[in-house]
Amino acid sequence: MATENNEGFPLERTRNIGIMAHIDAGKTTATERILFYTGRLHRMGEVHEGAATMDFMEQEKERGITISSAATTCYWDDHRVNIIDTPGHVDFTVEVERSLRVLDGAIALFCAVGGVEPQSETVWRQADKYNVPRIGFVNKMDRTGADFENVLEMMEDRLNANPIPLQIPIGSGDMFRGVIDLIRNQAVVWDEESQGMKWDVLEVPDDLKPEAKQWRIKLLESVAEYDDELLMKYLEGEEEIQPEELEAVIRTATLNRDITPMFCGSALKNKGIQRLLDGVIKFLPSPNDVPPVTGHDPEEKRKVESAAKKAAKEAAEEADDDEEVEKPEVNEEDYEVVRHPREDEPFSAVAFKITTDPYVGKLTFIRVYSGTLESGSKVYSPTRDETERVGRLMFMHANSREDVDVIRAGDIAAVVGPKNLKTGDTICDPEHPVVLESMEFPEPVIRIAVEPKSKADRDKLMNGLVKLAEEDPTFNVSTDEETGQTIIAGMGELHLEIIVDRLRREFKVEANVGQPQVAYREAITRTVDEHYVLKKQSGGRGQFAEVYMEVGPSEEGKGLEFENEIKGGVIPKEFIPSVERGIESAMEDGPIAGYPIEGVKIRLYDGDHHEVDSDQNAFEIAGRLGFREAARNADPVLMEPVMDVEVITPEEYMGDIIGDLNSRRGRIGKMGQRNDAQVINAEVPLSEMFGYSTDLRSISQGRAIYTMQFETYEPVPDDIAKEILDEDTVGAAA
Repeated sequence: MATENNEGFPLERTRNIGIMAHIDAGKTTATERILFYTGRLHRMGEVHEGAATMDFMEQEKERGITISSAATTCYWDDHRVNIIDTPGHVDFTVEVERSLRVLDGAIALFCAVGGVEPQSETVWRQADKYNVPRIGFVNKMDRTGADFENVLEMMEDRLNANPIPLQIPIGSGDMFRGVIDLIRNQAVVWDEESQGMKWDVLEVPDDLKPEAKQWRIKLLESVAEYDDELLMKYLEGEEEIQPEELEAVIRTATLNRDITPMFCGSALKNKGIQRLLDGVIKFLPSPNDVPPVTGHDPEEKRKVESAAKKAAKEAAEEADDDEEVEKPEVNEEDYEVVRHPREDEPFSAVAFKITTDPYVGKLTFIRVYSGTLESGSKVYSPTRDETERVGRLMFMHANSREDVDVIRAGDIAAVVGPKNLKTGDTICDPEHPVVLESMEFPEPVIRIAVEPKSKADRDKLMNGLVKLAEEDPTFNVSTDEETGQTIIAGMGELHLEIIVDRLRREFKVEANVGQPQVAYREAITRTVDEHYVLKKQSGGRGQFAEVYMEVGPSEEGKGLEFENEIKGGVIPKEFIPSVERGIESAMEDGPIAGYPIEGVKIRLYDGDHHEVDSDQNAFEIAGRLGFREAARNADPVLMEPVMDVEVITPEEYMGDIIGDLNSRRGRIGKMGQRNDAQVINAEVPLSEMFGYSTDLRSISQGRAIYTMQFETYEPVPDDIAKEILDEDTVGAAA
């Protein structure tokens, strides 16, 4: 019996899909055509005119790119299709990640000229990660240089995919006029005068019959592998195979992610979208076709883990000192929870996107996995241990909303009410808690400093940054304790450029943006003896403190290593910590440019005091001033942070990448291979890494990625140090 969904649609006739591709492959144009043909739109908006329905942000209209994933619902062939149009630019890859987490299937779009482009690889890997079945669409067959077969070869080579064409194009470029349907052995030819809005279904033209037959044999051979009955029929004679039989096996193989059915056309010229929609209905899964979601009962998990810890502690107490104690195993099945896409199960959903709407406030997009949710109900967030009330429930169509009273298993909707939910959080029935699989997001790779142009903007700036960070898990805000700057971090220059633009437009904050200051350090390079006497007498009680100390670099290389070798009470023991405090405060302000001093070893071995004029304050001053004098004489040098950089790249770009790292004063370390890519490790000064994200994409056509983390501090070369000090002098003068 079918499970009824909104508006009487059973789950079997619901499709939750995403459209994913490299930037400029035509995702948004394809989505506009889908909305037009399904009757959702009465006029097709064009990306290049800034009129696309799904690109509703001002920045998207101006730049002609998708920045934020947008959701909508349409209907085709008595099926309901929920669609999420995702960005293609690598800076906004988080939008693809969180969309694929909650979708059942996807359309992978490829440019017929560009083929499998860099971001195509990234989104394909993301879909693999979440086990999302896909169909493929080779778009832009009308462009000069379009090559359908080349795209298939690139998919096999770069994606390790198994693309199975269900259509082949009739012509390409200006000559592209239709496709051959290999399942039904028919030609579909579009009427040029109607701009692709009308088409004829014909017999395969004689000149194309040999090619069509070859491709059909390939199709049958490939698909027959996945069904014994079909294989037997094929071996006995292909004419006996009915289209419906073939489609059923293709569907099963697609759902198992064994194959990727391939379609082709031109979204801009209105060719092939209807057939693609048919493919969505026939071959992509309904919520019933994907495995039920698994999670865990948070309370049961705590009990099981607590019992395991208790057992481990008791075993350790009973064991002999030299006896090795086995750690008790935790059986995850003891607290595992399974949720099926049925209305009669307890409610569970995952929040996959947070956004701020100027009219309704905070909107939380959710995918419902089980049960139903009515407006006004309470939901529980086990990850935050909070219960909140849901006010409004809405289906979204880009930036317009449709209020509903109830949402059900299989729905993608937006809720208003919960204040503290974050991307990836589970919400569920308070009486039946469950934590479903969350999401992992990449660390930001680029950081810049931002400050308000006026004091009046300061509060608005922080408020805006906090809200934007809530929406975007790959956007971080922090304060550099050493420089006092507000640092924003994201996935690339464009990402942060959009953030700053949104601050200006949405939060009315004007901000200055610049590179963050590198947190330089100073260090001393040789050991010196310092004898310092503090002696002040200005009527009444004076100040007296005398210290002898050896000052040198620490072998540890970090912080202060203080050794007290005072004997005979020449300096009373209560004053010794004061000397150390004075040295610590002096280390915050180095003798070269005022940067903190790293790695100092002090040996306090002699001194003197006065019964009346000596006190803690006097010895603290003596420690501070004595250390400053010693540091000036100990050949101080400027130190810079050096980062451990790892670059993963296709082999053809290795030479250029190594050359670029060398030009950044990098030291190349070990190199190796990881799967089908090359790995380069290097140590590079942080000051040389600003802008590297963009440069690396340029060098590798976007196919290389890198990670970076702090490694150590090292002396700055003299010529570079002089430049830094000159800049500091100019900055101070300004």
